[in-house]
Amino acid sequence: MKAMIINSFGNEDVFEAAEIDQPHVKAGHVLIKIAATSINTVDTMIRAMGETLPIAPALPAVLGMDFAGTIEALGDGVTDYSVGDEVYGCAGGLADLQGTLAEYIVADEKLIALKPKNLSMRESAALPLVGITAYEGLLRAGIREETSKRAKVLVHGGSGGVGHVALQLAHHFGAEVYSTGGGESQLALIEKLGAHAINYKTETVADYVAKHTNGAGFDIVFDSVGGANMLNSFEAAALNGQVASTVSLVELDLSTAHFKGLSLHVVFMLIPMLHNQKREQHAHILSELTKITEAGGLKPVLDEQRFSLADVSQAHTRLSSGSAMGKVVVEI
Repeated sequence: MKAMIINSFGNEDVFEAAEIDQPHVKAGHVLIKIAATSINTVDTMIRAMGETLPIAPALPAVLGMDFAGTIEALGDGVTDYSVGDEVYGCAGGLADLQGTLAEYIVADEKLIALKPKNLSMRESAALPLVGITAYEGLLRAGIREETSKRAKVLVHGGSGGVGHVALQLAHHFGAEVYSTGGGESQLALIEKLGAHAINYKTETVADYVAKHTNGAGFDIVFDSVGGANMLNSFEAAALNGQVASTVSLVELDLSTAHFKGLSLHVVFMLIPMLHNQKREQHAHILSELTKITEAGGLKPVLDEQRFSLADVSQAHTRLSSGSAMGKVVVEI
């Protein structure tokens, strides 16, 4: 089958076209013909920094985690799916799992679900990693319990891959949603997706906490920016508030979090894939995302540029440049 492989880690030019063996289906797995995959920040990190990351696959490797496609064969014990089903998931591209920059993948049935009927393959391929991350973070931060009192939720980076899904899900769960952005196009997208936009370049944290919460702070802060921005999340959170972070590889002074009694939830959605632990939770979340999407509560935003399998280098460049608006998708 056709694939884009890497024989070394490095810049965007490391991808090479190759013919590799088609994988064979095995028990508890399904063979999927991939229609599309999306590029995530973790994909670019593995490509650039592989030798320093414990999650990186051995070389030569096929990268790529997200996919949407059609089941072509079932392994022993698979009863919830049929040949011809259109599915999506996040099931490869790290450790010993073959990635999605190829025509086929053998995926654990616990890492997939039926794709939303009202989304194209391209749109469906954009959702799994960011959707699971956003859903898990909000639930761990107590979104369902908080929305009973019309919780105020702040999403940092609401025009980004994870952020634009998190704010839609928070809105779906009944929260009053606010989100930060840094440019006119980003702020316009945030408003379009149902959140109140905050320009972090012109408003301080103290300013928008006072303006939108009367100084009390936000019940839940979902931080998809991370790093030093987590200090802004601590400042923006209410007393005994909840902070969910997807980018927490940083050393921070937790004094503010301590004196506010904050709960910090670190979301690393790759754990089930890496450790084969509770993978069925991903299937459940994907099924819930399908229901929410089909009910009109969620729609992924795709970058305007289109890429084929041969264009993977350009797709990685597009995401790394920071100029993409929405998810960068590669059509196989």
